[in-house]
Amino acid sequence: MPDNPILSGLRVLLVEDDALITMLLEDLLVEFGCQVVGPAANIAAALSLIEAETIDVALLDLNLGHGQTTYQLADRLGSDRVPFAFVTGLDALSLQDPYKSSPTLQKPFRVDDLERVLTRLVTPRS
Repeated sequence: MPDNPILSGLRVLLVEDDALITMLLEDLLVEFGCQVVGPAANIAAALSLIEAETIDVALLDLNLGHGQTTYQLADRLGSDRVPFAFVTGLDALSLQDPYKSSPTLQKPFRVDDLERVLTRLVTPRS
């Protein structure tokens, strides 16, 4: 898969607690020409990365282990004006307010779904 010029060099924060999904996403992001920030498997690690790294966009697994959700991270990224998408096995209607209209990547996903979501995050809306 060739680099996507829109995505090339994009710094993507990856927050995912499933090791297999993390490896898949990392591989696909690298193939798109992105730079992976992280990955982080929990809220504390993700917050540390947000503090320490430059992040262009983020992919947030909605439900992390031990009952953690990534709404706190979404709040922080939103206040920093960093676009993000939730990665989840749930449908978008299952998201809490005010995130019901947030971009989502539905698990299981296809490669073109991931590329479409990332492109949407970085393409300015008119």
